[in-house]
Amino acid sequence: MVTAATVGLSGALGGTAFAGAGDAAAPVVTRAALDPSLVTGRGANVDFAEQEAENARTNGTVIGPDRTPYTLPSEASGRKAVKLTPGQYVEFTLPGRANALTVRYSIPDAPQGGGITAPLDVSVNGAKRKAMTLTSQYAWLYNQYPFSNDPNADLLHPDWWITECSCVPNATTPAPTITKPFRPSHFYDEQRLLLGRTYHAGDKVRLTVPAGSNAAWTVVDLLDSQLVGAPHVVPGAANVLAFGADPFGRRDSAAAFDKAIAVAKRARLKVYVPPGTYQVNRHIVVDDVTIEGAGNWYTIIKGHEVALGSPAPDGSVHTGVGFYGRDASAGGSHNVHLSGFTIEGDVRERVDTDQVNGVGGAMSDSTIDGLYVHHTKVGMWFDGPMTNLRVTNNVIADQIADGLNFHTGVTNSVVAGNFLRNTGDDGLAMWSEKTADARNTFDHNTVQTPVLANGVAIYGGADNTVSGNLIADPIREGSAIHAGSRFGAEAFTGRLSIADNTTVRSGTYDLNWKIGLGAVWFYALEKSIDADIEVVGDHFLDSTYNAIMFVSDWPVKDRYSITNVHFKDLRIDGTGTSVVSARAAGSASFQNVVARNVGAVGVNNCGSFNFPSTGSEFTLTDLGGNSGGGTTGPWLAPWELPNTITCDDHPPVVAPPAPSAW
Repeated sequence: MVTAATVGLSGALGGTAFAGAGDAAAPVVTRAALDPSLVTGRGANVDFAEQEAENARTNGTVIGPDRTPYTLPSEASGRKAVKLTPGQYVEFTLPGRANALTVRYSIPDAPQGGGITAPLDVSVNGAKRKAMTLTSQYAWLYNQYPFSNDPNADLLHPDWWITECSCVPNATTPAPTITKPFRPSHFYDEQRLLLGRTYHAGDKVRLTVPAGSNAAWTVVDLLDSQLVGAPHVVPGAANVLAFGADPFGRRDSAAAFDKAIAVAKRARLKVYVPPGTYQVNRHIVVDDVTIEGAGNWYTIIKGHEVALGSPAPDGSVHTGVGFYGRDASAGGSHNVHLSGFTIEGDVRERVDTDQVNGVGGAMSDSTIDGLYVHHTKVGMWFDGPMTNLRVTNNVIADQIADGLNFHTGVTNSVVAGNFLRNTGDDGLAMWSEKTADARNTFDHNTVQTPVLANGVAIYGGADNTVSGNLIADPIREGSAIHAGSRFGAEAFTGRLSIADNTTVRSGTYDLNWKIGLGAVWFYALEKSIDADIEVVGDHFLDSTYNAIMFVSDWPVKDRYSITNVHFKDLRIDGTGTSVVSARAAGSASFQNVVARNVGAVGVNNCGSFNFPSTGSEFTLTDLGGNSGGGTTGPWLAPWELPNTITCDDHPPVVAPPAPSAW
């Protein structure tokens, strides 16, 4: 059988403009490891330039491409990176003025888990500027869901069928003997650095692992460079320093924040948090207040994860830094405005009951803008009912679980212009548990390298929109865009719009089902999906397996179906297998869907696996304008319509070429 590892041999970068490793006469700027011209108008409008290490000058070793889970290149942006040993370097040429860098990297775990620290020297034009201290204390998870920090642990659930999440029913057959460490993942972290002065286009930034480093290797994935403006000042505000906050982080400033908030609310002032690092080890409860920092490079609110003496009523066994609205059952919070600061957490393990998120609770009629949220469990988790929240222009990185989740009755809200990288679960999610999320929009966000699950996931709900996003490199147990009837979600009703998104290097291999998924996939596990679903104007690039997939799980395959899905004006450039894989009963229509570099039969139609003489239980309708294909001819051939059984449970995989201009 051809595996995901085979598909990983395809080129990870698109276009002839890309230089190889060691050939760095000019900087190679990418977006999601692609030529930016391929994703114009898609994703977040960020203020940094992304440069992949494999395109820079190095005396190290380029690793990858590889899309096999549990490997260092598979979790790298673009599925390639550069591996350095002590004494080796990677050197980037700045594409523009910059005074700040972000380095995405990986170093080994400690033999018994828990991480190590190791140095990395940063020089510009040959002169040493800074010494960074890298850490793997927030990386390296192992084993079965919800994972372990111990590389030597036995199976967490020895009676389970080997699986990554509780979404797959347990099996009665005990798991086989495992090789330790079992299923290592979540290798990467990132660190930011202010250089202390401004450098110019053409200047050389070299990252060197010093001789004698205690890290046997250091993997550099990419460098983001940017020009950070001067600190923002808010005159006439309630300044937290006036209430005893410590900007050097030596003592806890939570009480000072509470006092500043109380005074600001009475006097109708904003709260201002000047440059500094402030230690906060618990939730700051916010309601009817505006809190502004000096900018997320300057104002850092950082806390330890604190074990509770006894579990909280919500099941938490830890607390930590976070800004929380009041619980929806207490009326929630309103008129909260947070901007211009970093929330730096200390979460190193996944405990699903813990409320150790960067931002949480219920916040109606509120805004969150320009935050950097790092090392929390979930960057932002909102428990409704709540309405009218705008989340814009934030960076969420290195989370143990989701990047952002609208959970239970979030309505009329927008998430736009945000950049998310290295989440441990869904990047962006709407989860309509108990009460439907409705009339929300995820628009023009960038989601890169979610280690587990999906880039964008919609679990039930009504009249929601996913538009203009750029989603790259989902690693395992999910894909780029997912609509699922699962996790106890309310049914899909009204309309779901999936419009003008670009996905790249998605359509992953599902380790539970042992099949390839789609860049966009629909899953009817607990209910039929029969809302009006429109997938329009999307670009699915370099899909590891399929571009589009429909699934109902085997125990419910004759109960639930997926219908009323309409695809229009799509560009599909490269699939390892098919354009459409149907593994459910239902129907879909296709209009102006243009495909090229399709690796297998255009439509892999298994239906519900009953194989009746009347054809598949899944019907495709050709509305015209569909063209292109690959190794087996036109992707939507007349003989496949409307419901020809073309089922191949494990079709051969043909690695597609790198995406290129259409």
